[in-house]
Formats: sequence, structure tokens, C-alpha cells
Amino acid sequence: MSSKPQSFVILGAGVIGLTSALSLRETYPDAEIVIVAEYFPGDYNIDYTSPWAGGNWCSSATDNGVLEACDRVTFEKFDHLARAVPQCGIKRSPLRMVFDQNIKDAEILSKDTDKVWYEELVGGLDPIPQAELPSGAVFGLDMRSTFVINTQVYLRWLLECCQEKQVRLVRKRVSHVRDAAAAAGLKDISALFNCTGLGSYSLGGVEDKSMYPTRGQVVLVEQPLVPLKRMYFRSPRRVDNDTTYVFQRPLAGGVILGGCRENGNWSGEVDLDFAQQIMKRCCALAPELGKPEDLKVIKHGVGLRPSRRDGPRMEVEKKPDGLLIVHNYGASGAGYQASWGMAQHGVKLFGEATTKASYRAQL
Repeated sequence: MSSKPQSFVILGAGVIGLTSALSLRETYPDAEIVIVAEYFPGDYNIDYTSPWAGGNWCSSATDNGVLEACDRVTFEKFDHLARAVPQCGIKRSPLRMVFDQNIKDAEILSKDTDKVWYEELVGGLDPIPQAELPSGAVFGLDMRSTFVINTQVYLRWLLECCQEKQVRLVRKRVSHVRDAAAAAGLKDISALFNCTGLGSYSLGGVEDKSMYPTRGQVVLVEQPLVPLKRMYFRSPRRVDNDTTYVFQRPLAGGVILGGCRENGNWSGEVDLDFAQQIMKRCCALAPELGKPEDLKVIKHGVGLRPSRRDGPRMEVEKKPDGLLIVHNYGASGAGYQASWGMAQHGVKLFGEATTKASYRAQL
């Protein structure tokens, strides 16, 4: 006698939600999978974070554990996609990292190892000669090969993959987790995957008040006549309020300039004066851009990174009514570079939870 196929609802269609749907489909090919979200790729709203991201792989994980593992899984997936599916918007690129304090305080060394865990993964990290460092910088590293992402193209590609794999899409705002199955048109579900990001702050049945926004502001400009050959990053620490970055987007996506990290700021308004500061800082960091006044602005953007005091929440919760929830949110600015690892980890957590429940039921 065959068992009933699994059925899943995913709340949220950001990069984590879309990737979770594809990871579920790979593990459960016959399952019914429904993404329920208010916003999908192509939409622009301050409550939909993924489209506003800079989009690259430069791990900020230093836990010597699951977070580093998630970033590694994603790096390896990006390596495959960049080679096999170049139209998805992911491309190899070097990255120059410049830091304004010593390596011990830059928060790039892993716990208990005092090493940059991904050095071998990216093909090496070469110290930048002192003569090439900008004024005020303490040290720098050239990452030989990582990935840059055209987030608009990549999100749309993920959505198309979901549609090709018969993942159903429902555009609806859900205010409480108990309403998710009904919103998807299902009576019973095997699990709800909560990938709502900052929405988990107010989502009924979750209301995680350890969530907070980390506001970022970016400027998208046209690619200079001579295309940039690498990305740039400058900051006192790997994750800091005072960060400058320059990412050239694949597939004629222009160049994204940033930025800032303003914790607790919910504002979605563009600060045009600050945008001028961003362009000035970025031109100083990447002289190939030319003069700030000569940059051709395509658009300004503001995004609210889904930050969480205790780091990402990846765990299973069973509600008193029997609803099984796999929480997978709170990646802050690491959503893209952790996405495939976080998605696979969430699917694994579901499998472990149901295996244990089945085992207990047989005893």
C-alpha cells in the first residue's frame, strides 16, 4: 500500500524560499509544493528584500560549523551553475578586499582555527602589496575567484525553475502560520517552511522579536566603457556599518555600488545625499569607474536585510495543533551566499524530524 505523497507550503519567495522549493523537489519528487507569498521576482517593495541585494559570494561565517557549511554548499552550487547555466546570472569574478584594521579585529578568521576557512575554496587569498592599498587601509587580500550575481536575472531564473518543476505559486499575504495551508488551497500539509525573512518579526505564530532590519542603500550605475575585471570591498570589519563595495553584474546588469549597514532602521526612503557619498567612496576604491560626476545612474535602491540577534534560525517547531514548521530565516546580508546550504539544511531538518516521529510511533 503506497503512502500519501508529501505536501509542503513555503511562505516567502525570496532567495531562501525559492531555493528551498527546489531543494524540496529534488528530495521529494512526487510531493505537492506550493509557495505562498505577497511578492515574487519582478516585484519591487521594501518588504521584499532579495531584489535589492548587492549579490556576491564572500562568506561572513566564522562559526567553524553549520554556517560555514551552508556557504560551502552554496559556493559549490554556484560553481556548477556558472559553468552549466551561465544565463542564470551567476559569474566567476575575483574580489579585492581591503580592511581598515588588523586581521585579528577584521572578523574574518574562523573560531578555534584563526584561519580564513574558504582560502582554498576560492583558489587562494593573495596579500595586497602595501603600495597598492588605499590611504588609511591596514591590509588587503585578493580573492582569486568567487562569484558575482545579477540578482534580478537570478531570482527570475529560480522562479522559472520552480515553475518547470511544478511548484505551484500563490500570491497572497498570510498574517498567521495557521492560515498557510488554506492559502495554498490544501487541507493538510506535511510541513510549513517559514522563509519570510524580516516578515517573521510580525508573522502570527512566530513573532520573532529578535529580528531587526539592517538597512542598506545602493546605486545601480551603467558599466564603464572598459568593464570592471573584479569586485571591490572595503570595510573596517567583514560586517560593519561603514562598508563600501563595487560589484559588476553579469549579463550587462550594470555595476552595483554600496552601501551601508544601519541596524534598526526601517526606512525605505532613498537618501540622495548619501547616494553621492556612496558614489564618491566607490570611485576612490575602484578608479576604473571614473569620476563620481560622470557615473550614469540607472536607479537607486534601499533594502532591509533580515538580521537576527542570535544568527539565522534554522530549526523545526511543532505547534500544539500538530503543524510542523521548518524555520529558515534571518540570514541578514548572507542570503544569497548561504541560500543553497540553508535550503538543504532545512530539508534535512524536516527529514530528521519526521524520521524520529515515525520511529517513536513504532515503539
